[in-house]
Parts: sequence; structure tokens; C-alpha cells
Amino acid sequence: MALADSVPGVSGGTIAFILGFYDEFIGSLNTLVSKSSREDKGQALQFLLKIGIGWALGMILSVLFLSSIFEEHIYSISSVFIGFILFSIPLIIKAEKETIKNKYLNIVWTVTGILIVVAITVFNPVSGGGGMEISLSHLNIGLILYVFIAGMIAISAMVLPGISGSTLLLIFGLYTTIISSIKEVLTFNFSALPILIVFGLGVIAGILSTIKLIRHFLETARSQMIYLILGLMIGSIYAVVMGPTTLETAQAPMSFSTFNLVWFIIGGAVIIGLEQFSKLMEKKQK
Repeated sequence: MALADSVPGVSGGTIAFILGFYDEFIGSLNTLVSKSSREDKGQALQFLLKIGIGWALGMILSVLFLSSIFEEHIYSISSVFIGFILFSIPLIIKAEKETIKNKYLNIVWTVTGILIVVAITVFNPVSGGGGMEISLSHLNIGLILYVFIAGMIAISAMVLPGISGSTLLLIFGLYTTIISSIKEVLTFNFSALPILIVFGLGVIAGILSTIKLIRHFLETARSQMIYLILGLMIGSIYAVVMGPTTLETAQAPMSFSTFNLVWFIIGGAVIIGLEQFSKLMEKKQK
């Protein structure tokens, strides 16, 4: 989940969905932020701690690796992301076929999801190297609010199967900043700590404000939510294609000439491998 959350593409929620524990994951988060019994909270915390330890380890490994190669190999990495997305879509359709079957008018939610991601990509204030300057050494109220809100939105995406929170950070022009800041803190350079604190507070606020909402709609309007998730995933392909334009040194959007088929296949193979691993674990449990 952390490896997925740390790269633009599919979210950690998508990985949880493919591996078959997404509903328990959301339910456990909801239990922690709700008025539940001490026993229920204890069980939820135990489950989330198991995920949390693995997530923290995966995030550290991913950050230490990605921050050093992201900009230099943006097109190869973006090809992997697109592989993640395109190979995940049919798996979600397969897993939720009974939910979406004969409810095809809900495709309007798919279109809505696509439009949301495309609109954020097109109208964000840092796309193409313009707009707000992201500077760790010159924090101001505008930048603090921007990072805080980005943290809220990003964590909402991370727990929702569909668009990756990192994809949104890429759209907002904050991906390289946040990844590099985490790496600096991990190497005991705390100059980037203030921006991470602001981002972390946004993440906490996002969890508290959206988990109940996500759980509610998954229970009461699951078909619409699945269609929306598929739209967010399809739209995130456009976000990944345009991702190079949001780098500190803006580059051209991905094209057929910069698309890397080998890395695309590797991305797809990872997703298929996860699905097969999930099936193997289910057989062992039975």
C-alpha cells in the first residue's frame, strides 16, 4: 500500500481492494474515529497497526529510492504508473461485477470522476511551472494553507480506491517537494520538517473529515462509488501524462515517443502478481 501511495498511479486503497481487505481497512479507520466500544477500538487498532508497520517500512524504502530517480526518469516511472492504473481497472470491475451490473446509468459517475481529475490537472495553480512558487525556505500563509489543503485531499484519495494521493500531489506541484522533504528528515536534516508538519496536519484533518463519508457512501451507494472510482482512475491517466509539466524544471507531457512499453508491462505485472498473491492467500485460509 505504501509503495502505491508513494507513487502517482493507483492508491494504497486500490491495493487493499485488490488484496481483499479494503472494507475491513475502512471499517477499522471508521471505528477509531467513531464512538465505538473499547473492545472494537482495540481490534481496529490491532488491525491498523499491522498495516501501519508495513506501510511505514514501505514508505521509507520507497522515498529513499524514488526521490533520487523521479525527475531524471520521469517518463519511465510514469509508464509504470499507467501500467498500474490500466491493469487495476479490470480487476476492480471483476471484483465488483455484481455491484455495477445492470446499473449502467451510473456511468455518469464515471464521467464525473474523469472530469474531476482532468479539471484539477488543468486548473491547478502550479501546472506548467507557473503560479505559486513552492519554496521550503520561504513559508507564507498562502503556501501553508495550500500544503494543508493538499494534504487533506491527498489522504482522501489514498484511502479511496482510484486516483493516488501522490497523483494529486503531482498535479498540485507538491510531489517532489514532499518526497524530498521526507527523505531529508529521514537523513536527519530537519530543515524541511515545518512543511511536513503542515502536510501531516492536513492528512489528519482529511482522515477525520472524510473516512465517515467514504464508509457511508460505500454502504449506501456502493454502485455509484465504484463507477466514480473507475472514473477517477481513468482520469488519473491524463494526470500522469501531464505530470512532467508540474516538476520543478517543467518537462513536456508524456507522448508516444517518451512512453516506455517495457516499464508499462512491469507495472501491469506487479498488479497481476498482487491479485494472484491474494488468491493464493485466500486458498491457504480456506
